[in-house]
Amino acid sequence: MKIAIANDVAMAAEALRRVVASTAEHQVLWIARTGAEAVRMSAEKRPDLILMDLNMPELDGVEATRQIMEQSPCAILVVTGRPQDNVNQVFRALGAGALDVTATPVLQGQPGGDAELLAKIRTMDKLIRHSGGSQAMLPRSAIGNGNGGQAEHEAEKVTALLAIGASTGGPVAVSKMLAGWKPPRGCAIVVVQHIDEHFADNFARWLGEQLDMPVRAAEEGDELVAGTVLIAKSNDHLTLDQNLRLRYDSHPKDYAYRPSVDVFFHCVAQHWKGEAIGVLLTGMGRDGAEGLLSMRRAGQTTIAQDQASSAVYGMPRAAAELDAAQMVLPLAKIGPVLRGTLGSRS
Repeated sequence: MKIAIANDVAMAAEALRRVVASTAEHQVLWIARTGAEAVRMSAEKRPDLILMDLNMPELDGVEATRQIMEQSPCAILVVTGRPQDNVNQVFRALGAGALDVTATPVLQGQPGGDAELLAKIRTMDKLIRHSGGSQAMLPRSAIGNGNGGQAEHEAEKVTALLAIGASTGGPVAVSKMLAGWKPPRGCAIVVVQHIDEHFADNFARWLGEQLDMPVRAAEEGDELVAGTVLIAKSNDHLTLDQNLRLRYDSHPKDYAYRPSVDVFFHCVAQHWKGEAIGVLLTGMGRDGAEGLLSMRRAGQTTIAQDQASSAVYGMPRAAAELDAAQMVLPLAKIGPVLRGTLGSRS
């Protein structure tokens, strides 16, 4: 892979260059010292992957990511010091089109940082190849943000399930789709978002700040909870067993997408007998398309985000090509459809 580095700290940039250069299969295409330089160099020499810092002069990593995804889209991995201390900025970058986040090896202060970064790069390589290369990433459209607080819900019998799958641009898309909605009694929500397991709890906390309902990470053996959003928290795949309990399974181990939307959607199609809606949002690759098709064949309602409102029109496009989605809608219209289909609490 041709890898670019955008980082204004010389020591950090050199650490990243060294990690990339330690492998025979990757090469450093260029190093940018500012966000604006990264945007310009991406247009001149588009890389397969950019290792993007968040805090840079001229343009920060969020704005640089947004402009690159509009002008010269390619895979972007946020690599920054202590990402857990920059949660809002991280999720803004993910909303702008970055694929994932990890800590800068030289700055994270823990052994194994080089190996962790290389593992991320290998995952990005699989995603890029499985998606047909960076050229398959389509320019994004801006996605807004939602605001709100959490609300408590009494324990209720779950009679309806909203299953959401997302990847690139997904955190902000999920928050906008669900913002201002209080689901009806008996409705549970599960989100499978491609995100590193070390950042899943942060995602749950961040999303909870945007919505009017509780949000938490799903634990092994959890039951579905009405009125609560449960987030897949592991690099293992989230499943729903025959007893309607949430489980984590490492298989299939060779699947590039972790946690897999396909795996969870297939479980919903197989085991859930009540009302269910599957929603496949923005994302790179094809994960979730076949699972959404299985939900449609099981008689469940299926929705995919449209191209114009997607950060990357990969996963929803694959669903549309398979005729897996009964409805292909702009992000702004998916929420109203959910309200019309499932209703809302007064």
